Amino acid sequence: MAGQDWMEKDFYKTLGVSKDASEAEIKKAYRKLARKHHPDQNPDDKSAEEKFKAVGEAYQVLSDPKQRKQYDAIRAMAGGGARFSAGPGGSASGFEDVFSMFGGGGNGSRVRFSTSGGSSGAGFEDILSNLFAGGGQGGAPNFSDYSGRGAFGQTAQKGADLSAATTLTLRQAVEGATLKMTVEGRSMTVRVPAGVTDGQKVRLRGKGRPGVNGGPAGDLVVAISLEKHPVFSLDGQNLRMKLPVSFAEAALGASVSVTLLDGSTVTVKVPEGTSSGALLRVRGRGVRKGHKKGDLIIEIEVAVPKHMSKEAKEAVTKLAELTADFNPRQGLEANARK
Repeated sequence: MAGQDWMEKDFYKTLGVSKDASEAEIKKAYRKLARKHHPDQNPDDKSAEEKFKAVGEAYQVLSDPKQRKQYDAIRAMAGGGARFSAGPGGSASGFEDVFSMFGGGGNGSRVRFSTSGGSSGAGFEDILSNLFAGGGQGGAPNFSDYSGRGAFGQTAQKGADLSAATTLTLRQAVEGATLKMTVEGRSMTVRVPAGVTDGQKVRLRGKGRPGVNGGPAGDLVVAISLEKHPVFSLDGQNLRMKLPVSFAEAALGASVSVTLLDGSTVTVKVPEGTSSGALLRVRGRGVRKGHKKGDLIIEIEVAVPKHMSKEAKEAVTKLAELTADFNPRQGLEANARK
């Protein structure tokens, strides 16, 4: 923001705080006003939109100690707040107090003013040119031509980034979601892309604090957490699940219907003689990212009934007799000793 803009705007009045307000008071006032005038709360209200921008501009300056100090100095110099003292012993605050902040006199040293550059003393235009890095020739600086290189000049600056966190369901993570979030008192609509993972940070452009002097807004960085799903979990672009099958289905082979996250179903062929822990892959049933889509990976779990009838137990006993030559732990002992 150019110095002349700061001279014309009372940021303290905009936020409704005193000139000696603390950082906490300034932040509290900003949040209250930003919430009140936010465009989402006042659709198609140009007046509210302008007030929201003004509040953001005021907070951007007053929340930064360095910019606030510079702003106070400019306002004191331009608005009659700076008074002239007669000399080193004067008690009033003079221009020299303002300038001393930037290397010009101070501690009671006297600042002399002249109307031309020919005087041996420091001329008014010389002091201003030092402050604003390039005033007009023989006079006060031309703010309209100011290039932004001086103590008070500010080039366009990107707004500060903000951080937030949110928890998504697995379905929202897989399909993408539009969320309502409130950050620093501002309500905003946030679009989370499909395919985010637990612990991932998503950068949303332009959702941070407003920029300064026409600069772009900062970004919002959202940390993602996922709720645990009772069936599915994410593995990159793949969806994983455990599929319980009966002993008969695992031993003899079977076709099993599986319900997917989106409610559709797919038929999975369990090969004959499948054991627990075996993995089956269904292509293209995972998470889409761009033009690529992951797979559904199914882990087989052979389920054993807890209660069996007498006839069922007899049948299992007969099966055990018929398969007595099958040792599922063959080689386990030797491998354990390696």
